[in-house]
This record gives sequence, C-alpha cells and structure tokens, in this order.
Amino acid sequence: MKAAMQNRQDHFAYCVQLFGGTTAFSRRLGIDERAIRRFMTGEKPISDGLLADTAKALRDLGAEAVAAADQIATL
Repeated sequence: MKAAMQNRQDHFAYCVQLFGGTTAFSRRLGIDERAIRRFMTGEKPISDGLLADTAKALRDLGAEAVAAADQIATL
C-alpha cells in the first residue's frame, strides 16, 4: 500500500512539473500552492478527484499545445 501511495505522489509531482511547476499548476487548477506542495510531499493524501482534475487539465494543456503548433504552421 505504501508503494502505491509513493507512486501516486511521484506521478502527481511529475504532472505538476509538466505544467511548468507549482505556481503554474496552482493557477491552472485554482489550488493553493502550499496545498500542492503538501500533496507532493505526502503530507496530504491525493484524492481520486484531484487526479481526475489533473488528468483533465493535462488533456486541455495538450490540446492548447496542438492548437498553438498548428497556428505556427500558418505563420
């Protein structure tokens, strides 16, 4: 069980970095930066809902990146 929790923390931390760090992730999801750091250190448990919100935000970010790349092609 502890290994699964660590994997969850590690993957969450990786996802936060994909957004450019804690500050950018905080703004994107509307979550206090201190809370994000607590999730990443294991001080607070990472809920299934938070992971679902993170996944949705990552998908949205990916779509925005694709749209930006497509726009570059037209310049």
